[in-house]
Amino acid sequence: MTRALRLSPFDDVAVLIDPASAGDDVLGVTARDAVPFGHKLALHDLAGGQVVRKYGQPIGIATQPIQAGEHVHSHNLAVGEGRHAGAAVTSGVAGRLVAPPTDAHFEGYLRANGQVGTRNCIAVMGSVNCAATVVRRIARRFEDAAIPGIDAVVPLTHASGCGMAKSGEGIDTLERTLTGYARNPNFAGAVIIGLGCEVAQIGEMLERHGLAPGPFLKTYTIQDAGGTAPAIEHGIALVQELIEEISTARRSTRPASDLVLGLQCGGSDGWSGITANPALGAASDLLVAAGGTAFLSETPEIYGAEHLLLARAADPAVAAALEERIGWWEAHASRHGISLDNNPSPGNKAGGLTTIFEKSLGAVAKAGSAPLSEVLLYGQPRSRNGLIFMDSPGYDPCSATGQIASGANLLAFTTGRGSVFGAQCVPCLKLASNAALAGRMAEDIDVDCSPVLEGMSVEELGQRIFRQLLEVASGRPTKSEAQGVGDYEFVPWQLGAWV
Repeated sequence: MTRALRLSPFDDVAVLIDPASAGDDVLGVTARDAVPFGHKLALHDLAGGQVVRKYGQPIGIATQPIQAGEHVHSHNLAVGEGRHAGAAVTSGVAGRLVAPPTDAHFEGYLRANGQVGTRNCIAVMGSVNCAATVVRRIARRFEDAAIPGIDAVVPLTHASGCGMAKSGEGIDTLERTLTGYARNPNFAGAVIIGLGCEVAQIGEMLERHGLAPGPFLKTYTIQDAGGTAPAIEHGIALVQELIEEISTARRSTRPASDLVLGLQCGGSDGWSGITANPALGAASDLLVAAGGTAFLSETPEIYGAEHLLLARAADPAVAAALEERIGWWEAHASRHGISLDNNPSPGNKAGGLTTIFEKSLGAVAKAGSAPLSEVLLYGQPRSRNGLIFMDSPGYDPCSATGQIASGANLLAFTTGRGSVFGAQCVPCLKLASNAALAGRMAEDIDVDCSPVLEGMSVEELGQRIFRQLLEVASGRPTKSEAQGVGDYEFVPWQLGAWV
C-alpha cells in the first residue's frame, strides 16, 4: 500500500507520502495514474463543477469529472468563482492560547527605548536609489573585517525614492519601511544617506515618523558632502564613530515577550501545510502565550482561507481591518487584470499545490491558533503584542522586509521546494517540509520537519522549534547567517505610479 494522508474526514483527496504508480493501493483506492509524492489523489468519484476539499476546506472546483484514484491537479481543478469556492465544512475555531512555556528567556540587547535586539548591527541606508553606490561602497569597507561586538554593517539599497508622488500610498509605504528599519532594535545605529534633491527627503521623513538625527542616527546627502568620493569617506567615518559607541553593548537575559517573530513561507509544496507550517504555528503559539509577538503576512497567501483568521479576530474592528485589506487586494488584482490564483508559482505546483485556496490554507497554519490581535499596513509599527497580521505581497523578500520594518527581530521561514532567503540584520531560521529537501540543501536548512510524517506530534516539533528560536535569538547563528546570506534581500514594496 502506498502511504498517504487524508487530513480530514470531509476531504475528497489524499496527499501522498510516497509516489504512487498506476495500480497501487492508496487508502483502499486504486491509483489510476502515476502521482508524485506531495500531490493529491481522488478518494472517490467527483462530478464536474463539484467543490473539492482538503483540510476539510474547499480548495477549488473540479473542472471535469474526476474518477476515484485519479491525480487531482491543475488539469482538473481550478478556483472557480467566489472567494471560498463553496461553503466550508468547518468555519475555523475561535482563537485560543496554549499554556505558557516555562523558562522562556533569551539573551538579547536591551536598547535605550526598551526594545530588545537579537543582533547588534549598523545600518547604512539610502533614502533613494541614487545613493546606492555610496551606501554599498561604505559597507564594503567593513565587509571582510571581524569587528568585535558588531554582527554586521548592513547595506540597505532599493530602487525607489524619487520619480514618485510626494504624497500617497507609494511614498507612505517607502517611508514606513525606511524609518522602520532605522528603529528596528537589531540596529544599534544607522546612517541614512540621500542624494539631496529626491522626493524622499530625509529630514521630512524622519519628522513625520517621530525620529531625529542623534548619536545613533546619522544623516547627510551626497550633494552636501561634495560628491561620490567625499560622501563615501564621510560615511565610513560615521560608521567608525558608531562602532566605537555600540561595540561595547552586551547581551542580558530577557523574557520571550521581547521577541517579535516574522512568520514566512516560500517555495511551498504539498507538505508545507502538513508538516513545517503547523509546526511553526505551534511554536508561534508558545511565543504568543509567553507574551511575545508573531507577524503573519503575505495577504494573497491567506486569500480563500481568511475566514479561519476572521473567526479568531480579537474584536470586530480587527476583523473589519482584515476584510478591508482583502478587499484592497481584490481591487488591486482587478485593476491590473490579474487573478490572485496566479500566486502559486511553477515550483509550488510542481510540489503538489494547485490553487491559491489550497496554498492559503497551508500558509495560514503558520499562525497557529492564537487570537488575531491587530492588523497592520506594510511596515507599520505595532501597538500591542500577540498574533498580528501585517499586509504584504506574497513575494517573500518583500514581505520579510515589511515585517522587519514593523519591528521583527527574528524570522522563521518554512519551505518545501527550497529557499535561500536570509536577512543580514535579522536571523532567519529555515524549516524544511520534507526530508529530501532537508538532505539536499542541508547547508541552508536549520530544521527538518518531516518527522511529523513518521509520527512525531506537531506540538512536540513546535516545542523544539520554539527552543531553537530562543537559541538563535541569543546569538546562535542560523545556516543562512553562517553563509553570509542577506545583504541583497532588502526589498521594499513599491506602490503607486512613477513619473
